[in-house]
Amino acid sequence: MSFNIALSGVNAAQKDLDVTANNIANVNTIGFKESRAEFADVYANSIFANAKTQTGSGVQTAAVSQQFHQGALQFTDNSLDMAINGSGFFVVSNEIGSLDRTFTRAGAFRLNNEGFVTNSQGHFLQTYKANSDGSPAGLGINSTQPLRIPDKAGQPQQTAEARTSVNLPVKANAMDRVATPFDREDSATYTSSTSMTIYDSMGDTHTLTQYFTKIGPNPNVVPAITGNQWEMRVAVDGQMKQGGTPASDTLDLTFDNSGVLTAPLPTEFETVALGFTNGSDAGQKINIKIPDATLNSGAFEITESRQDGTTVGRLTKVDVGPDGLVQATYSNGSTENLGIVAMARFPNEQGLTQIGDTQWRQSLLSGEAVTGQPNTGIFGKVSVAALEQSNTDLTSELVDLITAQRNFQANSRALEVNSTLQQTILQIR
Repeated sequence: MSFNIALSGVNAAQKDLDVTANNIANVNTIGFKESRAEFADVYANSIFANAKTQTGSGVQTAAVSQQFHQGALQFTDNSLDMAINGSGFFVVSNEIGSLDRTFTRAGAFRLNNEGFVTNSQGHFLQTYKANSDGSPAGLGINSTQPLRIPDKAGQPQQTAEARTSVNLPVKANAMDRVATPFDREDSATYTSSTSMTIYDSMGDTHTLTQYFTKIGPNPNVVPAITGNQWEMRVAVDGQMKQGGTPASDTLDLTFDNSGVLTAPLPTEFETVALGFTNGSDAGQKINIKIPDATLNSGAFEITESRQDGTTVGRLTKVDVGPDGLVQATYSNGSTENLGIVAMARFPNEQGLTQIGDTQWRQSLLSGEAVTGQPNTGIFGKVSVAALEQSNTDLTSELVDLITAQRNFQANSRALEVNSTLQQTILQIR
């Protein structure tokens, strides 16, 4: 009996050594969670045995349980590196379209040759579909989809509307239309100007320039102009364009004595067909709106200048927020919400099945996965350009290694003593 007891002690010490050695071996493994060998004594008894004199039957390994406490964060220069600061797991799948999900704390992600975000094993990071306001469209684990980052955004969209809000200076000198004819190349023939970039149907860029000229009040012209009047002219790529119905070279702006625009309302100037000759839509027109025009003692100022056209954009930056929202920025100024990093937790994390590569799979002991958005409820937030290091405490592991070694030596000594006793018995004559 004592031989088997000592043998069970040797096996337990070996198991302890194995677990400790594995922890030490993975001290630099990203997302690794250390394990702890847990033992239980073996006690055999029957209803006829004397409990006062009964001895134990050795030791057995009760469990090798993983410890899911937080590891230290290591900061990097890769914006796709992610670490979970708090509870939860990243969700990954080994194939596109597969409903088989595995879970990991290792957030060393990268792009594959198709633009999908994967880990070092080629497994696809799963995200929830994001609405335009950044909220998730759904939080079910089967609604997750692989995260893909396109290197370009959208199709060209020609400019149909331009908006310019302007403050005009009341102290500017009024110009005589007859004595000083307008000449876009001579800044002395107009008061101020502003430009913006517009796009044709092929995404090619053009320059739209608006010229503002004060023409009243001016008592020196015939007939005299008594009101606060300005005119706006439009040029595209240096060519003056008519607009309005009927077509005119100018849009006349009239202000009252408080500097409030009184006519025309609404303030719109739709150009005639721009007649581009680069193969794009030659019939393109642009409706120029002035939603806010004021006249006061301040300087000439543009308070709004934008248009609705775009060209094809190239990827310039990827951002991941603490709430897991992945947003891509493109060279055409557009941004896209690509998805929200999916996160999962379990009623019993220690019941997860280890499958290697610092990944786990759901099991009966772990319970069903509960999914959610990072930084909400008890889910941890996502730290970008950071990795969670192994939570192995090397100092403690080295102490445990010494302890396991001593246990192994002690149980080996017990085996040796048992062997000596048996040899002594065999030598009795």
